[in-house]
Amino acid sequence: MHKQRGITVIGLVFVLVTLGVVAVMGMKLMPAYLEYFSVKKAIVKLSNEPSFAAMSKKDIVEEFDRSATIDDIKVVRGNDLEVSKDDAGKPVVSIEYQTTVPLIANVSALIDFSVSTESALKSKQAAGVDAQ
Repeated sequence: MHKQRGITVIGLVFVLVTLGVVAVMGMKLMPAYLEYFSVKKAIVKLSNEPSFAAMSKKDIVEEFDRSATIDDIKVVRGNDLEVSKDDAGKPVVSIEYQTTVPLIANVSALIDFSVSTESALKSKQAAGVDAQ
């Protein structure tokens, strides 16, 4: 007599429910991350502008707002950007923001995002791309 092997109905239901919950959470969190990548792309694009080193805060805000309109960024605006100067006098643009995503009933996820032109420059250098 052979002993049967395999998954039970209760085990199958448990696995399917777990996969369903993970899939729903992923679908609810994905728009926040897609918007974060759009913000990051806009800041990297801004830092790659040839005239970036000579831009004033007003120019940086206007350029970011143009990119935000094109990429449909709604979570932050150009006025939310923090613009400072590094040791060489080059502008450093950064932004930190939070997004709250409702998950189920009264359970929400709070996600902190942070983007900076310095972090974009460091990631370029780590990838071996010649930073200008």
